[in-house]
Amino acid sequence: MSISGQKVAVVTGASQGIGAGLVDAYRKLGYSVVATSRSIAASQDADVLTVRGDIADPATAERVIAAGLERFGRIDTLVNNAGIFVAKPFTEYTQEDYDAVTGINLTGFFRITQLAVEQMARQGGGHVVQITTSLVDHAHSAVPSVLASLTKGGLQSATKALAIEYATRGIRSNAVSLGVIKTPMHPQEYHETLAALHPVGRMGEVGDIVDAVVYLENAPFVTGEILHVDGGQSAGH
Repeated sequence: MSISGQKVAVVTGASQGIGAGLVDAYRKLGYSVVATSRSIAASQDADVLTVRGDIADPATAERVIAAGLERFGRIDTLVNNAGIFVAKPFTEYTQEDYDAVTGINLTGFFRITQLAVEQMARQGGGHVVQITTSLVDHAHSAVPSVLASLTKGGLQSATKALAIEYATRGIRSNAVSLGVIKTPMHPQEYHETLAALHPVGRMGEVGDIVDAVVYLENAPFVTGEILHVDGGQSAGH
């Protein structure tokens, strides 16, 4: 394993939507990228290594980080983008819903972040970014979201705890807190309803979130920050 000069970003949930946008953005910044999701296809770009796997399984995290280190020799940034959202009235959530949401949103964050931070500490620095939701700060009567708040709220708090624990070791930890973004996850017929959830009256674009992550990447004095990119959702309605 040789440590090359080119920085390396790991992106979870990388096959479509925000994840795919982040892969492109980090390549434009000159990073090599390790991209993972359950269904990701091989890349034609020699500087993009794709690893298939379910991030809810800690063995996937082990494979992703090991493969990244074997190919590129270092890990500089981890973007914990993989996540699922199940909107149901609280008493209608099933055990399967609970297992699926906590598996991806919490377990999916935990092991890969441990492994990445361990490597960043060896290198003397790095950056971890969580993707969370503004429903954590500002619940909405039209969107039942207890499982989202339970899991993404945990990530938001963990973001700050990580930032403080590693502040003197050159490792930053931040989060981008989303409104509803136009991705393949949201069918066109729901767009009007989803747009109305935001004070600005529209949904966000993938580029809005990618720009926020790139800002955080290039902001060495920013750590422990929850950056809301949500059309005003967290401020009120």
